[in-house]
Amino acid sequence: MATITYCKGLPTPAEELNPLGKTQLEMFLAEYSSIFHVCVCETANHLLWDNKFNKSQWNTHLQQTYGINKRHANGVIAFSQGAVDAASANRQRHVKVLTAKFKSCQKWIKKTERKLKNARKFYRRKNWQNSKTGCQLPLSVSIQYRDTNWQNLRFQLHYKKRKLNHYQLQIEYLKAAPIRVTIPKGQAYVVGAATEACGNQNCQWNGQTIKIRVPYCLEDKFGKYVSSEIGDFHRNVNRLPAEGAKTWHFYRKDGKWCVAVQFTPAPVKQVSRPIQYGCIGIDLNPGSIGWAYIDPEGNLKHHGQISIQMGLPRGKQDAAIRHICFLLLDMAIFYQCPIVCEELDFSGKKNQLREKGRKYARMLSAWAYSRFFELLTAIVSNRGIELRQVNPAYTSLIGLVKYVRMYGLASDEAAALAIARRGMRLGEKLPDSITAYLSVNDSKHVWSQWNQLNSKLKRLIRSRHAYYGISNWEFLVDAERSRSVDPQQGSGNALKTSA
Repeated sequence: MATITYCKGLPTPAEELNPLGKTQLEMFLAEYSSIFHVCVCETANHLLWDNKFNKSQWNTHLQQTYGINKRHANGVIAFSQGAVDAASANRQRHVKVLTAKFKSCQKWIKKTERKLKNARKFYRRKNWQNSKTGCQLPLSVSIQYRDTNWQNLRFQLHYKKRKLNHYQLQIEYLKAAPIRVTIPKGQAYVVGAATEACGNQNCQWNGQTIKIRVPYCLEDKFGKYVSSEIGDFHRNVNRLPAEGAKTWHFYRKDGKWCVAVQFTPAPVKQVSRPIQYGCIGIDLNPGSIGWAYIDPEGNLKHHGQISIQMGLPRGKQDAAIRHICFLLLDMAIFYQCPIVCEELDFSGKKNQLREKGRKYARMLSAWAYSRFFELLTAIVSNRGIELRQVNPAYTSLIGLVKYVRMYGLASDEAAALAIARRGMRLGEKLPDSITAYLSVNDSKHVWSQWNQLNSKLKRLIRSRHAYYGISNWEFLVDAERSRSVDPQQGSGNALKTSA
């Protein structure tokens, strides 16, 4: 089960302050953090350069070298392993991102070179003025910049080739360079266990007072134990159990010591009923969130939109997202049902931002999709609401084709309805008015039919507004007939018909 961490600033009771204005716990942490830092640095170097790591032998080495007990040494090893694993995972992720950018840049170069080659080939023809197909990249001149679009594209091609070489050098260097780990100062980490008293033998906390076992090397200065009144971790929904393992982390931030406890959360009372009794589907878009509540039969009961503004500063953005998450939580509690959302990953699209337009890159960069579902998961899980993720394939298309005109919904509300139905494992067959115009193979999966329709609609419809004016999908027949009669004007006739 996943763990939760509660953090707070370390309190300084007036009765515990010494003449320097520090508590005994702060004085101890200042001394022990320097020893802990040296131990972690040596352990991290050992993990990086020695493939055969023996935890027991290294634990004994730390105890004998630095005068700490076994539990403190376990905290040192756990902290070091976490830092090394994080650095290794970060290096792999960095190489993966650069590789994706390299492939995207390489694909753009091949496409652009092919476009220039075909354009030159077109203009070498004798009667190119009478061509019926036209040129893929017609030659044009900018009076303002005094160059042609071909010159501008060749300059971009030259820049992309330099960028491609830069990506290649970066990838080669990262694959060969040793991994470096940064160990911050002002840290103390003590690992707990469920079999120990209070969940941690070295840090025992009774809900108000914490009692820390002092390492052997500092007993002459601080005694055997150091205790302090740190109080409780006040939360609206407190899931900190009285029993179970508790790992304590003391760290210095902005000139003040902070304390964090990591634990396995106590279970909460389930508020949402099984998904067979209905659910709420949500569809997140850059400007709004569409939601739809369906009954056990999969019929729409209630729907709506929640406006959301993206691209705000981090603090304001988190506040706006939390407000929306609590609105969704209130609806889920009212209907006593789970929330269903899409399982999306925009890492691939974000790796191609250099080859996209500025408007698209700005929109995708400002879209806090992962942050929204991170906060939503944390909020609903603490309050007994189930959050499910489903495959997002063709949900927008299904909503636009089947439910926009049926219920008079907006596009995001219709997509939310399709997402909710998919969460309940309900089927989505094509309407009969569409299958009559398509060569549908019933032996294949229904998604192959939606894929066939999606490919056809991409050629015929340029705007989502066309879905609101369609009657019995006769535009498919008209557009196909126009294509068969006049291939040059097929897309234009399709646009006029769909409009």
